[in-house]
Amino acid sequence: MSSQPSTDDTATREFPWGNARRFYSHADAMKAQFGGRVQKVSIMADFTCPNRDGSLGYGGCTFCNNESFTPSYTKKYPQITDQIDHGLEFLKRRYPRVAKYVAYFQAYTNTYGELEKLKSTYAEALAHPDIDGLVIGTRPDCVNDELLDYFEELAKEKLLVVEYGVESCHNSTLQLVHRGHSFEDSVAAIEKSAGRGFHVGAHFMFGLPGESRWEMLQQVDKINQLPIDSVKFHQLQIVKGSIMAHQYEADPDAFELFEKDEYINFIIQVLERLRPDLEVQRLSSESPPTIRIAPDWGNARIHEIMLEIEAEMEKRDTYQGRLYQA
Repeated sequence: MSSQPSTDDTATREFPWGNARRFYSHADAMKAQFGGRVQKVSIMADFTCPNRDGSLGYGGCTFCNNESFTPSYTKKYPQITDQIDHGLEFLKRRYPRVAKYVAYFQAYTNTYGELEKLKSTYAEALAHPDIDGLVIGTRPDCVNDELLDYFEELAKEKLLVVEYGVESCHNSTLQLVHRGHSFEDSVAAIEKSAGRGFHVGAHFMFGLPGESRWEMLQQVDKINQLPIDSVKFHQLQIVKGSIMAHQYEADPDAFELFEKDEYINFIIQVLERLRPDLEVQRLSSESPPTIRIAPDWGNARIHEIMLEIEAEMEKRDTYQGRLYQA
């Protein structure tokens, strides 16, 4: 697959989101709104998950190992303020021109707990002088009206993004990976969150066992109907420490993992069908090679995959929403 962009004048076309990128980038949307880069500072708070503490089950979802995306400093420093300080120490060197920093509650389920405990946890992050908002990752079955009312009030003063782990629109898949909630639960949580003044995102994973490529692609129609502001997509990776790692080692033929070029081709098909007003936060994932079992994409980094996707889209002269039908 060629990764060289087209040299004709289609490469300079401006799309509905106001620039020449082939998809509507969430990062670009944030820059336009706030006058510069909005950078997340990852935080590991004292949260667990109903799929781990016995409320729904033990061991988590079969694909899950939070070590695959949690920065090491969050384990070294238990206090949120200390985690922010050490995260900023690195981020300010790497990204010297940032308009806003936001605290990113990513690992586990960050709305799972009593409301007052949740409020005090969020308040500790917001009390840091460099933090201007929150990004909260959670499950759709772990929000309620009282919490959403609080988020609505908070969003009047701070940047607030709530990201729901939907993972799949197919209930059979969600059951197979021990997700512990249905797609209907996701729809209900998203609909209750929409229109409250905070940004609503949703996360989806492609390559989960039991889904054909066509079944994965069919989900885009359902995603388009959700009242969300942004999406995150990434390919399934088998990581050490997960239940799925044991399943893969026992029967690797039961999995149809994406090769890199296959995934680039597939995700372009997804983008072509995606609503053009949906901001795209991520298109792939990257686990540390020390815990990644499969697939083997070499040392390809997220930003490199992004460049390959965009280059291939230019080559094909395609873009987000080209095949979208309301």
